[in-house]
Amino acid sequence: MCGIAGLFLRRPDDRAALLARARAMGEAIAHRGPDGEGQWADEEAGLALAHRRLAIIDLSPGGAQPMLSASGRYAISYNGELYNYVALRNELAAEGVVIDSASDTAVLLEAIAAWGLERALAKLDAMFAFALWDRAERTLTLVRDHAGIKPLAWAATAEGVFFGSELGAVEAATPPLEIDAGAVAAYLRLGCIPAPLTVFKGVRKLPPGGIVRFGMDGTVAERRWYDIAAVARDARPLAIGAEEAAARVDALLEESVRTQLVADVGVGAFLSGGVDSSSVVAAMARVAPGAAHAFTIGFDDPAYDESAAAAAIAERLGVRHTILRATGAEAVALAPELPRLSDEPFADSSQLPTLLLSRLTRGHVTVALSGDGGDELFGGYRRHRLAAGLWAKADRIPFRTTLARLVSAVPPRGWDRALAWLPGAPRRPGETLHKTALVLASPDLDAAYARLISAWEEEVAAGPEPSRAVLDLPDEPLARMRAQDAATYMHDDVLTKVDRASMSVALEVRVPMLSPAMIALAFSLPHGLLVRGDGGKAVLRDALARHLPRPFFEREKTGFSFPVGAWLRGPLREWAGDLLASPALRHSALVREAPIRAAWEEHQAGRRDRAPALWTVLMLAGWLEARA
Repeated sequence: MCGIAGLFLRRPDDRAALLARARAMGEAIAHRGPDGEGQWADEEAGLALAHRRLAIIDLSPGGAQPMLSASGRYAISYNGELYNYVALRNELAAEGVVIDSASDTAVLLEAIAAWGLERALAKLDAMFAFALWDRAERTLTLVRDHAGIKPLAWAATAEGVFFGSELGAVEAATPPLEIDAGAVAAYLRLGCIPAPLTVFKGVRKLPPGGIVRFGMDGTVAERRWYDIAAVARDARPLAIGAEEAAARVDALLEESVRTQLVADVGVGAFLSGGVDSSSVVAAMARVAPGAAHAFTIGFDDPAYDESAAAAAIAERLGVRHTILRATGAEAVALAPELPRLSDEPFADSSQLPTLLLSRLTRGHVTVALSGDGGDELFGGYRRHRLAAGLWAKADRIPFRTTLARLVSAVPPRGWDRALAWLPGAPRRPGETLHKTALVLASPDLDAAYARLISAWEEEVAAGPEPSRAVLDLPDEPLARMRAQDAATYMHDDVLTKVDRASMSVALEVRVPMLSPAMIALAFSLPHGLLVRGDGGKAVLRDALARHLPRPFFEREKTGFSFPVGAWLRGPLREWAGDLLASPALRHSALVREAPIRAAWEEHQAGRRDRAPALWTVLMLAGWLEARA
């Protein structure tokens, strides 16, 4: 796990100058790799690679990068982990390829040299982003892993190509970049900037499973080597029942955890007390008995604190457990620092507890396993349950648009008060009813999805949002919505959040749920095994129940967040009010002030919880101020 960067100029340059520019790009992302740095240049081609090292496998100088293949043909700067590198090393050895280095990067290089890039990629069980220079063909190739776990951005300018793990690396080698108002419009709706957009014009994120190749003649060829939407669309449902499905998921997760424990440093796991992280920790306890160490963040607000549940699970599984108690005051003090954490605006409020958890965990280990991906693959979001149940019946509901308007006319808090007396009512029934109304009022499922994931109902961006490529998704409603999440939200938001928070403290986070084999299995499971009357992720819950009694994890989903709505009316009110009126935001001409002012007043009066919408503007304003 590391940070990578580099440049490929349109004409040759002095070697010392190339190395100096590459070093400056690497220094901009030094937090990603505190254990070492390196640069390599091919001055005749105007190319230089930079690397910042977080040593995980092969801590010796033999694992240093950039690295050359044994033949000298290929040079690589690699960020990630190749979990099945031992199996690949043995396969290469059977073909007569001897690899002296203990590094997984060396195995990747020799696999590419022996089999070619395409065949090598198809064999990987890994997370990665890398830059590969072919000295024979004089081409630079950038590649990103199948699920988008590791980031990579690039820009093609009149001078050449610049790339890096974070936008800061690209900025370090280019003239001042201009903010893309269209990307900001997308951000205000989604709370994150979707690939391939970035906050800067002319700078692109490489999408998950993406490859882009640059030639000496200025040619650029971009394509996908893996497409998670296509995997979902082309999956053939398995003719299996609930018990066999749970057994397959259980076995595959255990194998994924086993392979992802490979490291020459300490490995732990995040444990929130939910189904996903508990499943990972339970598998870890089985494959590494006595060595498993789980980490939990606890809050003083009981509505957001799952530490007691996590502690009970850890004790039952027999794993070592460390809890960090974060007071509201500590979290409030950290909130204004969040905009500086990301290299572009980002508004998932769970970034704050993720950062706190990463800091806690990094004090004990260098690698942590997480349960991310479980919701997207196995139907864990409320919108998945709406798709599986309500949408299938929507056409049979009379006057559904009128009904949706009537439901929406009552604020969520009004519904919460009106329905509080109902036995077994969810914690926030008003939110559920409003989301239901959004679905009922939509002309089709894609429109419903867009409304459900939008932070703003009003037109708050000053300019239009750019159109995006239309995904070719499955037709079945639940599969369609899960595939949409896996192909967009998962990497644009969830994995970005984890990468930025963890790598800010040089912690490597691995994601066992997102192995290629698990993705293929998840989308081939019968839909009725995912969402049942008792909730979503049914097959994952069934698998976990094989090792942990259901009362330990069968409860309402809390979500990994903090009481941002209450804080914006309380301890964060002055900070937020000042930020919404900041000159940096006003002079940016990126937002419309009237709807923001109205949402702020509505929130402060307690008529509606507008925190998710307001948080997007606050994180944008904070990011702009940090750059001022």
